[in-house]
Amino acid sequence: MKLIALWILCSVCTLASAESSHDKPIKIIVPFAPGGTTDLVLKLIVNDLQAELRQEIEVINKAGQGGVTGALEIVRSEADGYTLGMATASTTASHPVLNKNLAYDPLRDFVPIVNIAATPNILSVHPAFPAHDFASFVSELKRNPSKYTYASSGFGGVTHLQMELFKALTATKISHISYIGGGPALNDVVTGQVAIMYDNIPSSMSLINDKKIVPVAVAAPHRISSLPGVPTFKELGYEAMNRMAYYGIVGPKNTPDDVVERVNIAVNKVLKKPSVKKRFSELGAIPLGGTPQDFTEMIRSEISVYRYIVEKQGLKIE
Repeated sequence: MKLIALWILCSVCTLASAESSHDKPIKIIVPFAPGGTTDLVLKLIVNDLQAELRQEIEVINKAGQGGVTGALEIVRSEADGYTLGMATASTTASHPVLNKNLAYDPLRDFVPIVNIAATPNILSVHPAFPAHDFASFVSELKRNPSKYTYASSGFGGVTHLQMELFKALTATKISHISYIGGGPALNDVVTGQVAIMYDNIPSSMSLINDKKIVPVAVAAPHRISSLPGVPTFKELGYEAMNRMAYYGIVGPKNTPDDVVERVNIAVNKVLKKPSVKKRFSELGAIPLGGTPQDFTEMIRSEISVYRYIVEKQGLKIE
């Protein structure tokens, strides 16, 4: 009888332990400031994801060095499934390729879990710029080499390297001005201190609607409904530029397989909800989902693209 009682007690303890194993909140580190696109994408799904996982989620913003500060915190976190992070093309591709001394390797030190969404990027100019369509825009740059400047959210970030790719593909010369974030960069384009900006749609759309900046071309699979007159880079013959920004969830190296599977399944379920799809559409983002392997291959592809840009343009950290 004592053995039976002990077995029952152990079984109850095991069951209680299993039931309480998800009582501890999951921390998801966003390596950018609140209000940016990465932060917005996560917050579009966080409430639904908590409900699906039956587990609290804490969103922690760790901005700095164009995403590197937060990325390093993800890498250095304990791989117990309770600390995950948001990953972007900047933190998993452009910065690692550009900075040979970076203290992490995106394919070695992150475990890709799921790619949440992608957002179109858009090339825009100040209204006073003498060309408002793509062909005239390129012609103006060629007529006046080195006259114009473009703003980016930071040296080594994806918007910086995409504009360097544009320069390589079009054989144009534009000077780069690096800012500490997309907000300050856009502000200077709006005031006319800088002529050109390549940015994510979500942060630029309100300025486009208010006619404070003028869209020239968009990086998206097809023309976006809110800007039907703006052609895609693919239509214009620059398919290499037609790359959207991605936003996914990763864990530190050695994150348990069961955690990866659980979070992946939950995110994919959430992304199929009509209410969530509507939220993404309103933001100008495209929900993706897929397997961890899909996300890994996306990261590999981006690394290859940005390595080409860095080598072609001879970019390096000064």
